[in-house]
Amino acid sequence: MNYIKGLQMSLINHEELKKQLASGEITSLDDITSEFKNILKEVIQTASQEELTSHLGYDKHQESNTTNSRNGYNEKTIKSKYGQFDVSIPRDRDASFEPQLVKKREVLLDGSEDLILSLYTKGMSVRDIQQHLDDLYGYELSTQTISNITEKVIEKANEWQSRPLDAIYPIIFMDATVLKIRVDRVVKNIAAYIMLGISLEGKKEIIGIWIGENETSKYWLTVLNDIQKRGVQDVLIFAIDGLNGFKEAIQAVYPKAEIQRCIVHQIRSSLKFVSWKDRKAIAKDLKSVYSALNEEDAHLALTDFNDIWGKKYPNITASWQTHWAELSTFFKYPHSVRKLIYTTNPIESLNATIKRKTKSKGSFPTIESAFKMLYLATQEQQEKWKANSIRNWYEIYPQLSIFFSEIVSKYTK
Repeated sequence: MNYIKGLQMSLINHEELKKQLASGEITSLDDITSEFKNILKEVIQTASQEELTSHLGYDKHQESNTTNSRNGYNEKTIKSKYGQFDVSIPRDRDASFEPQLVKKREVLLDGSEDLILSLYTKGMSVRDIQQHLDDLYGYELSTQTISNITEKVIEKANEWQSRPLDAIYPIIFMDATVLKIRVDRVVKNIAAYIMLGISLEGKKEIIGIWIGENETSKYWLTVLNDIQKRGVQDVLIFAIDGLNGFKEAIQAVYPKAEIQRCIVHQIRSSLKFVSWKDRKAIAKDLKSVYSALNEEDAHLALTDFNDIWGKKYPNITASWQTHWAELSTFFKYPHSVRKLIYTTNPIESLNATIKRKTKSKGSFPTIESAFKMLYLATQEQQEKWKANSIRNWYEIYPQLSIFFSEIVSKYTK
């Protein structure tokens, strides 16, 4: 299909286009779209003629000793992202010609499949996509055809989920987003866990997606063993929310890795059962804990917090003390590293995008359909990340290289 794109552009005469615009022949986007359809039709028919010539081994009207010859045309209706149009595809007498540009029985061009997948990624249902194509492009596809196109994604998604990974990720973020999925005829809230890695070059990479399991150390052990089998030998820091059992699994599979529990999640949890009139004051006093200069000052601030609020809200201090080892990890690092790892925000922004896309969808009919949409959404986001690295990575990586010199030295020359 790249051939079509290249040939299509070569057929567009800029000077001729200017003349048509000046003369009023082209006055709207619809006129431009119509012109593109004409160009695309001409490209397909010309290319098909060339394919047949190559197949037969001689040009049209040229004499040949072969028994096979041209035998008229087959008419077919092509559906593209510019709309639908009719084309004449040449055929040969012994029916051995197999067009490659637009194959036999193929009526949907690649660009249309990309369009359908893009609409699906944005949260549109199969029937919504069907209506959208009819309204904007003037052709109708069956819901089964659209479903078949989106189903092609599953094989790619499964390959992606089992692909080889880097040997080391300096930082891995793990967070969950809740989706509504129909299971046994009942719509349930089911967590989808997304793992985001930061490479040695500071690039974001979505490592994998897991849906529908309970949060247990046994489950997380399976997940971490999976990424280890796929090549991940070392992780320096895991930045996680309060996933039950994840700490124990990390310690079993990556015992040298440090764990930073998300401060933002901890604050949300702390404020969950606080009366409205106390929320602002408690949030302010908790800030003095996590914004302290060092761990010692933070612990003193937590003691002061308990003196003020401990009797009224004893569970808040108790929770911070219980998880202190993972909440205080970031204090040992300089500001640039602290800012990156103290929260799971790098992955929460991705989850927020996913929530926007799934909001209009209501619920998913199966776990597989949810996985399919998550895969498409994450790949779309991954593409946007390609050009950029983590902010201030040039400061962060040297610091991590010093703190974890024994590990990092294995991967640097």
